[in-house]
Amino acid sequence: MTAIGVQARRPLGQRQPRRSFFESFIRTLIITCVALTVVLSSVSICDGHWLLAEDRVFGLWHFCITTNLSAPMCFRDLGQAHVPGLAVGMGLVRSVGALAVVTTIFGLELLMVSQVCEDKHSRRKWVLGSILLLVSFVLSSGGLLGFVILLRNQVTLIGFTLMFWCEFTASFLFFLNAISGLHINSITHPWERPWKF
Repeated sequence: MTAIGVQARRPLGQRQPRRSFFESFIRTLIITCVALTVVLSSVSICDGHWLLAEDRVFGLWHFCITTNLSAPMCFRDLGQAHVPGLAVGMGLVRSVGALAVVTTIFGLELLMVSQVCEDKHSRRKWVLGSILLLVSFVLSSGGLLGFVILLRNQVTLIGFTLMFWCEFTASFLFFLNAISGLHINSITHPWERPWKF
């Protein structure tokens, strides 16, 4: 009877404490904000028109010439913009930006799974998801910085389009959500002992 009693009490001792409403609300808010950020960054990269310089539009995918008399003429060959290294550089910027979105999607999945399937690994999944958001911030910021460096001679503050500012906002939200996720986890679950992976 003693062994049966111990086995019956063990699952109760291992049961995770219930989260407070405030903690659940904050975590849900972070997940929702990350999902909206993925959409914002995806739209910005798919559109790709980030800079307007006089009668030219520079984008991740096209280079366009605009005139008042006709529709814009767009070229997929970025070499026709006559900017040194633009074609190769934009390829890297596109790749880094797309990789940032993919990394965010994986991070978002880990955040959601940690909340839906609560077990002893939930905290680790949440931390890993937040770290992936930090990686997304680094990649997205690198893409933005690379774009500005490539077109440094054409860049003006009022020349950046709405799509550029969308990506800039998404990059900032990657960082904000990552830091918020790590902070809420450290508040609710202090680092009392090292984790065993």
